[in-house]
This record gives sequence, structure tokens and C-alpha cells, in this order.
Amino acid sequence: MTGFSPDEMMTVAAARALSSRDVCFVGIGAPSAACNLARLTHAPDITLIYESGTIGTAPQVLPLSIGDGELCDTAVTTVPVPEMFRYWLQGGRITVGFLGAAQLDRFGNINTTVVGDYNAPKVRLPGGGGAPEIASSSQQIFITMKQSKRSFVPKIDFFTSFGHGNGGSHRQDLGITTAGPSLLVTDMAVWRPDPVTKEFTVISLHPGVTLQDMADTVGWTIRYSDAMTETPAPTAEELEVLRALKARTQAAHNREVAS
Repeated sequence: MTGFSPDEMMTVAAARALSSRDVCFVGIGAPSAACNLARLTHAPDITLIYESGTIGTAPQVLPLSIGDGELCDTAVTTVPVPEMFRYWLQGGRITVGFLGAAQLDRFGNINTTVVGDYNAPKVRLPGGGGAPEIASSSQQIFITMKQSKRSFVPKIDFFTSFGHGNGGSHRQDLGITTAGPSLLVTDMAVWRPDPVTKEFTVISLHPGVTLQDMADTVGWTIRYSDAMTETPAPTAEELEVLRALKARTQAAHNREVAS
């Protein structure tokens, strides 16, 4: 029995990958939790940017969407969306684009558009928004999401955000000069792409996770690093800060519903 949940382990492990030097384009949900945990712990000078144009935002609660007033209220400045994409993102100023996914394949390609055939989908998802541009223009991409065979699929149903394509040099062959997906953090493991094939490879398992757990939640044959380790458990400080952030968020959203 551990003193933390798989979700907490995922958020902490993802947050640790960020530094105060980063300028991070933040996705809503799990990426936002990881980025703000980093800001509140070891990376106080990280610059967080959200798609609505908020620059250097420092929310005290996690936003419900990119339009959440908390982002604008706590930002250093808010710029028009075209400026944010053209100057900040396409200008190469984003060191990390932090994304989630509904479906992911072994080369880091992301689907957030539909499940099933596009013309007759089983589920229609929120869509790409700015994620396709984030995936191609950020210096590198971090992805965080829960593992399941429904989400970790051999072939995604729709290419929303391009990762490493078919692997190898496919990304560069298409003229995309940025690094692409360089980190995947789930509720079970930390993954990095193989330097040559670009297939995601497990570099550490979270405490208590077994190889069978991994096989049961991934839809392809998993590659493991020869130097695979165990992910360090969350520290007391990391858990305290994360839980306080989640508690403030829940309290704030409850007040909004009540009003």
C-alpha cells in the first residue's frame, strides 16, 4: 500500500520534468496540474502560457478551460490569440508543449478528434484546437495521460496532432524541424522515445506497477529500456502542495456552482 494515488504519481512525475527555464504551452486537465505543481514547487520561474493568450499565468486553482477567468486574472499579460500563436509559438519561443490525448500510438501521434470512422464516429471528441500547431512548433512535446487499451492503441483513428508519424525520421522528412514528443508520463510509467526508431520506450515503472499491469493497459508490444528503473515516489512536499492545489480547485468550483 502506497501513500499516494496513481494520478498523484503521474502528476508529480510529469511536473519533475519541467524547470524554471521553461516556457510551457499548457493543455487543460492533467498537463495543467503538472505544470502548476512544478510552478508551486521546484520551478517557480516557469512561464506558463495557455491557448487563450494568457502569458506568465499563475493560477491559484486549476482552470476548467482555457477561457477560465483565473488565467487572465493571474497572468502577467494577455495577448491576442494570433499574436500568441505567431510570435510565441511559431516564433520558436515555446520550450515545451504539454498535451494530453484521447488516443495515442507508440510513436506519439495524438487523436483528440473522433473515435471510429470520421464520417460515422462512435464518439466525437473536442477536437484539436491549437494542439496540432503546438505539436509541430514547440521545441519539444510532453504528453501525460492515463494508460488503457482504449487510449494506447496500435493505430489512432484520426491524426489530430503529429508526433513521430511512422517513426524514424518521418517527422524530419516532412520538414518539421522541432523535436516532437520527447516524454510520456502515465499513471503507470515514464516513457521516452527511442533515439533511432522514435518508438516510446519505458524508462521507469511507478512504484507497485508490474509488467503484467503494463501489458494489460497498452495496445501494442511494449519496449523497455535496458536501464529501466523505478520512478521515485512523491515526496511529502510534492503531495502536500498537489493536494492543497486540488482542494482549492474543488472548493472554488463548488462555490461557482452554488452561486
